[in-house]
Amino acid sequence: MRSTLAGLLALLCLLVSACGGDGDDPEFHGKVLGNPYQVPDTPLTDTDGEPFSLAADTDKRLTLVFFGYTNCPDICHTVMGNIASAMTRLDAADREQVDVVFVTTDPTRDSEQVLRDYLDHLDPTFIGLTGDLDTIAEVGEALAVGVDKVDPGGHTTATMAVDSVDESPVYWGQETSAAQFASDIHSLLEED
Repeated sequence: MRSTLAGLLALLCLLVSACGGDGDDPEFHGKVLGNPYQVPDTPLTDTDGEPFSLAADTDKRLTLVFFGYTNCPDICHTVMGNIASAMTRLDAADREQVDVVFVTTDPTRDSEQVLRDYLDHLDPTFIGLTGDLDTIAEVGEALAVGVDKVDPGGHTTATMAVDSVDESPVYWGQETSAAQFASDIHSLLEED
């Protein structure tokens, strides 16, 4: 049985197409995908050195996934700061249903400890993932996130949603504010 999140996403798709199909629902800031991406079961490595798969190890109703790197001079910090701020805007019931995962695009410099230190400044519950660059790029490609294997700054800046049935049905652009993230997260978690 599909989760309430899947039902809400279907409703959002209908609303978007009923309004001309341009994807600009003024109440919802993310982009709903008509055909969600299938989240790969490929394991990466978390900050404790343990295998972590975006499909097998994300058990909450909603997981936000962002690919970036800790030495990024601007966009990565802004997006992750907005996500961290959005999480503080959620009530406890919503917050318990959401995980945030940061996947490095610069595994040479972003060791497990560097990732953990970076994320602890944002929110100690955030999950950090690393691995070899080819595997990171493979996981990103399955989610339509481009990862440049030469330049760690060459990556897509979208934040992907992963639901409880291991699909990625929504994404947000780098311009999404903390308030917009919080509003959308609450909408996605709200029961019918």
